[in-house]
Order: sequence, then structure tokens, then C-alpha cells
Amino acid sequence: MALPTTPLSALIRDEIARLSPLPFRRFMELALYHPQHGYYRRARDPFGKAGDFYTAAQLQPVFGILIAARIRALWNDLGRPPDFTVVDLGAGRGEMREALSEWRYIPIDVDSGYLPAHFTGVVFANEFFDALPVDAAVCRPGGFRQMLVGWNGDRFAWVEGGPVAPEAAAYIERYLAPCEDGDLVEINLEALAWIERIARSLERGFVFTIDYGYTRRERARFPQGTLMSYRHHAALEDVLADPGERDITAHVPFTALEEHGRSCGLDPAPLATLAQTLLDAGAPDEFAAALAAATADESTKRRLQLKTLLFGLGETFRTLVQTRRPEQDGA
Repeated sequence: MALPTTPLSALIRDEIARLSPLPFRRFMELALYHPQHGYYRRARDPFGKAGDFYTAAQLQPVFGILIAARIRALWNDLGRPPDFTVVDLGAGRGEMREALSEWRYIPIDVDSGYLPAHFTGVVFANEFFDALPVDAAVCRPGGFRQMLVGWNGDRFAWVEGGPVAPEAAAYIERYLAPCEDGDLVEINLEALAWIERIARSLERGFVFTIDYGYTRRERARFPQGTLMSYRHHAALEDVLADPGERDITAHVPFTALEEHGRSCGLDPAPLATLAQTLLDAGAPDEFAAALAAATADESTKRRLQLKTLLFGLGETFRTLVQTRRPEQDGA
């Protein structure tokens, strides 16, 4: 029998041996967030040129300046309250800390930090929801069935299990478009749980989400699901190989965020592209603040950052702003 190739592989294989095939959500949780061997918990930095991918937050200082301008507009909309707080979900290495230092700043990750019990301000979720562990399921004539993770002797492999839990079935029916036999889907119950937590804490303000994803109507574009892994800046379809060594993501179900948020007292604005959001943020001074630099080299660097944000990531990522007014009832 072939041995697992990473320390985390061995741990997951042993858990499968004890408990039978694992729900994919458990596999993804271990792969990304195991305290010692998880992808986001290892000493190696996964970001940047030497890592596996870039994020918009790393295109500094331009991204930070424009996002701060957008959040400043939200602050103004609330009447500039002095206790305005920015909660940075998925703060990572804290790239946004300096840009958002104008306000009380609270960084939070999936398994670290806590939402304030009650606050006024903005929850900024930049590439946060796509990294939450999800369940996976396959459409069959008799209903959706779980996709589990087993060990076939030399590698991790998908195992079709029994019917999905009632909660997962309700999620699919409500937030995902009708499926055909063999279609694969992800169920992001963690995203709904985070929306509920946010709604309980946010007394007045906004949830400002930036991510890639789909609406209910657009789900049909992804008959094989949206799970993807990333390593050395290459997108890979095999999300089960080398757990702990690769990032794993799933597209964000924007319809679920919108509709569940509405039921919790968060009123959604129409989805926009990141490019349009940044264009709106930079319009008042025609990007002067974002492009101002002390040297010619720095000015060129900032122009390249802006170009990447507007014409690269800007058309791939979307923004969702949800509003919480004090008269709205929460979950």
C-alpha cells in the first residue's frame, strides 16, 4: 500500500480508516485549517510571487486606498459615527490594516479572532467566503447524494455516499438552480452561519463582500461544480491531492448570501463588478490619491496595480454590499 505523501495526508488517511469516508467539508477543513499542517497554518507564505496565488489585497497601496475611499463613503452615509468599526474578515497577513487605520480595525480569520458583540461599521469580507469549508454533492434521479472522500490504496478518491442531510437538501432547493443527473454542487452552510453571526453583531452599517462566485441563475454554467485547488499560480481540478500543500476554493453562492442575509435583516444592493466598485471609488479625484507617488518608479508601479485591478481581477471578482439599518430586525 502506498504511503501518504504529506504529514496531513497520513492524519486524514488514519481518520478515514477509523470513521469511514469523510464528508468533503471535513477534508477541506483539515486541508486548509489543521493547526500544524493546514495550508493556511503552515509557516510557508502562500501569497505572492513565491507562493501559489495573488489576492487583490496584495496590490498595495492602490487597492487599499480605493477600498478605504469606498468605505469612507459608507461611513459618510451613516453620518460619520465616531465609533465606526471595520471588521476585516479573512485578514490574512493584515495587508489592509494601514489602509483602514482611519477607523477602529479588527482583523478576523476563519478560526481566529471574534466579532464584537455589538458594533456600528463595516464587515469587509475580501476573498473570505470562497475559502470556507463546503459540502459536495452529486445530482441523481432520486435526489442529491453526498460526495465523500475515501482512500483507495495510494491516493484520496471521491466516494458517492447516501442522501444529503435535510439541511443541505433545503440549501440546494432554495439557492441553486435545477440540476441534471451527474451535476456536482457545493453546499456552503458555513457562509450562512457567518451571515447569521454578522447580523447578530452588526447593529448599523454594511457587509462589503469581494469575491468570485455565481448567482442561482448562473449555477448552470458549472455542471462539474466550482471546486478548485491552486499551487504555484496554476489552477488544478484535483482538490484531493496533497492536502495541506494546496489552496482549495469554491465559488461563492451570491444568491445564498443575498437571500439569507435579507432574512437576517441585511438588505442587499445589486451585485457589481470589482472594477465598477473601484471606478466609483476613484471617480471623485480621478484616482489622484491612488496614483500619487514620490518617485517615477513608484508612480509606474501604482499605475500597473490599477490596471490589474480594473482589467484583470476587476472583471472576475464581484462586490456585494448589504445594509443593516437600526430599524431592521436581525436573526
